[in-house]
Amino acid sequence: MHIHPIPAFEDNYIWLVIEGQNAAVIDPGQADPVIDYLEKHQLNLKAILLTHHHYDHIDGAQTLRERYACPVYGPKMREIDTISQAEGEGIDLSSEGLGQWQIITTPGHTLDHLAYFSSSSPPVLFCGDTLFGAGCGKLFEGTAEQMQDSLQKIRNLPDDTLIYCGHEYTEDNLRFASLAEPDNADIHQRVASSHAQRTQNQPTLPSTLALEKATNPFLRWDNAELLAQAEQHARHSLDTPAAIFAAVRAWKDAFDSRPQ
Repeated sequence: MHIHPIPAFEDNYIWLVIEGQNAAVIDPGQADPVIDYLEKHQLNLKAILLTHHHYDHIDGAQTLRERYACPVYGPKMREIDTISQAEGEGIDLSSEGLGQWQIITTPGHTLDHLAYFSSSSPPVLFCGDTLFGAGCGKLFEGTAEQMQDSLQKIRNLPDDTLIYCGHEYTEDNLRFASLAEPDNADIHQRVASSHAQRTQNQPTLPSTLALEKATNPFLRWDNAELLAQAEQHARHSLDTPAAIFAAVRAWKDAFDSRPQ
């Protein structure tokens, strides 16, 4: 499979999974750029996969569904009335050459949030707004405990899993990561590599889970330096992964007012 990013809005990515002349699209917040790419490359859209109900991830789905007569997979939530097949344990698109996808429930950013995982070689994860490059989504609906549990599910995946997120936030997130772990050499290296990619107008995604585990403070609740920094900022001890995550998330919220 080939996976292609389609930029949308200010910093969204719509992802196309392509095999031969068939394609599936993940989180089409806009229809027109998807249609343009499909028509230009003479591709047949076979499925639409949605991670959660925010407009910038779903607003193009109805137009695409009507134009290409393809199923829409997504959460069991009434906010998304375009869905034709609600979440189950997985999605089998192998007859179209587009693989089999395990559905992982990842509440936190929203209560309905899903991620889509393929155990292909290498493995692939479409995680919407649950995990970002060096960051994670804000808690608009769920709790810190829910989000930390969702991130633990992702952290349990193979280290070589390719991480396809919903937004280009990596450089901004690394500014906070550098503050949270000032002595982390992997973060410093990622700052340089991400800046080089963006200078050339290239996506910083996909990353790998191994890279996120080394540089993303929201996956590093068991790291001693991060714990010390978080406790210093929170001004009290933190004794569980969920408490550490909650403190780091609150710290990041105060650091960066951008709505993620």
